[in-house]
Amino acid sequence: MLAKRTSEDRITLPRAVIADFPDSLYFEVTKENGRIVLTPVRLRWADSVRARLSELGITEADVAGAVAWARRARESS
Repeated sequence: MLAKRTSEDRITLPRAVIADFPDSLYFEVTKENGRIVLTPVRLRWADSVRARLSELGITEADVAGAVAWARRARESS
């Protein structure tokens, strides 16, 4: 089976390969001895949300403040 790299540096994996991993949305990518190795991983959604918030520079204190604000707004209406 072949997989072609596009001009946007994307690779589409053949269905015959992906069919063996129906529940995997993420793969760890490593290089080993000149090969690209994909290993299925299961991310917990909370971990992916925390990672995205970190990328955006949003801290736990920011989230706590937003929740407190929303609760105050709900109580006053």
